[in-house]
Amino acid sequence: MKPDIKFVTPQEAVKVIKSNDHIHLSSVASAPRILIDAMVERGRNKEFTNVHIHHLHTEGPAPYAAPELEGVFQLDSFFVGSNVRKVTQSGYADYIPVFLSETQRLYRAGVLPCNVAMIQVSPVDKHGYVSLGTSVDATLAAVECAETVIAVVNPHVPRSFGDAMIHASMIDYFCEDDTPLEEARFAVPNEVETAIGKHCAALIEDGACLQMGIGSIPNAVLAQLTGHKNLGIHTEMFADGVLPLVESGVINGMNKTTDKGKMVSTFLMGSQKVYDFIDDNPGVMMMDVGYTNDPYVIARNPKVTAINSALQVDLTGQVCADSLGTTFYSGVGGQIDFIYGASMSKGGKAIIAMPSVTNKGISKIAPVLNPGAGVVTTRAHIHYFVTEYGAVDLYGKSLQERAKLIIGVAHPDHREALEKAAFERFGPHYQYIKMNA
Repeated sequence: MKPDIKFVTPQEAVKVIKSNDHIHLSSVASAPRILIDAMVERGRNKEFTNVHIHHLHTEGPAPYAAPELEGVFQLDSFFVGSNVRKVTQSGYADYIPVFLSETQRLYRAGVLPCNVAMIQVSPVDKHGYVSLGTSVDATLAAVECAETVIAVVNPHVPRSFGDAMIHASMIDYFCEDDTPLEEARFAVPNEVETAIGKHCAALIEDGACLQMGIGSIPNAVLAQLTGHKNLGIHTEMFADGVLPLVESGVINGMNKTTDKGKMVSTFLMGSQKVYDFIDDNPGVMMMDVGYTNDPYVIARNPKVTAINSALQVDLTGQVCADSLGTTFYSGVGGQIDFIYGASMSKGGKAIIAMPSVTNKGISKIAPVLNPGAGVVTTRAHIHYFVTEYGAVDLYGKSLQERAKLIIGVAHPDHREALEKAAFERFGPHYQYIKMNA
């Protein structure tokens, strides 16, 4: 049944927000901009205090995190995106460390309350359904658990399928907007990223099921896969890089045993081409993050190949992916969900890929992680490690063997210092370690 929908202004809708409430915002391109602006206006007028904001990565401005609104809003994000990085690092906003797979559980298990969910959806169809479009992730859980749900109906939101489809009766207030969704664009891969892409592509077998994180390295990998066959997608997100491979038939999902022939994701971050691609596309399933990022669901498909990046790796294979020392840069995200899931998949491969040095020439491979750096992927979880200088398999290798392999793909300018650090750490026997790989 198609419900009788009545629209209100954003200003009227956000009147439900009261002091001490917890607000969930839909993620990435689907951040409900007109509701955010109306909520912040109330905050600036001192109409409430201590309102907690929760979301994953969002594109566009985040005015609720401004230092001058301290005491009015408190941002406790599930991932530190670029738009809130500075305020998080300075302490005006905060971060909740959580596996991406468990962000939905924070609401469903009652760990966090959800008083108001503010979301953006497609227009209501003839059956009374709307779509969450580009952002299912933890947003579906927030909608299910919230005391009040406010939805911005926007014709630019793609009508995606899977868990994205919800009945309009789940929504309490409707507002209208006709603003195009925020787009994310990634730079063309440089020489280093292209080299990394080639090394990763060499590890990807025909029939593999792919997961890739955010950034230029995933796009560099995808650009090297034009000669592959029957690849599948089960991921937390994808962007423009997959589209040429879908069009050419390289990505068709025919080797998947779970969701065969379907591309599975939980959120999207890309250009308008990506949003157009998922609109009314039954070949794409936008699913709850508790499904996409469940390691045991991931492992059901064969040859799952997960490619994720890092900020720093030490000589034993510990991976820091969320912070620069004590300074938080991003978040735990879904890296360990997919590293573990890929490791359990039959024929699966878990890959950590990163440039060997920073833009300033500092080695990202270190004798030990910087003080305060967080270990996202442990030395027990890491399998393949890739830089522009090659790929090495660390699984089943001893600490000293790992050090030899990792140093072998470090930047040549830093190998001597790393060898010296390894010798000092492991003792004189280290110099006799010989590797066949």
